[in-house]
Amino acid sequence: MNMSRNGADLALLLLGGFRQLADRAGSELLRRGYPELRPAQEFALRAIAGGADSASELGRRLSVSKQAAAKVISVLEERGYVARLNDVSDSRRKLLSVTPLGHEAMAQGEAIFDELRADWAHKIGPAELDRLQRNLSILLGDAAIDLDASGITGLADE
Repeated sequence: MNMSRNGADLALLLLGGFRQLADRAGSELLRRGYPELRPAQEFALRAIAGGADSASELGRRLSVSKQAAAKVISVLEERGYVARLNDVSDSRRKLLSVTPLGHEAMAQGEAIFDELRADWAHKIGPAELDRLQRNLSILLGDAAIDLDASGITGLADE
């Protein structure tokens, strides 16, 4: 297999790897009976589970507008993954909470990503995949945490 080694090819391979894993995970979640959950919505669920209890806070954590966050919240609520609960300290305010279905979907998503990782390990060997993951962690550092810096997740378009 002849591969070019320029920067654009590397970027496309990394993007392709992300898309393949995300698309396969989404399809598998749907197959397992969970209403469609796009990667952007999965990121939002994780942020809400981690304490983002309002559209403003979710937007800050995911580097998107409050309006984009509100749209994602509406979809997640409609599908039963998120609920709005009364704030006991301010009756005018509603707090976001991940529902039991949302927690189940996140657990299934983690299991699916583990299965997809195992598939990659089978193709290139576990040691090689571990090395790739370690090297990506070194190269990306904290940048790997900024979920929508380049718009790849589509959260800004939700």
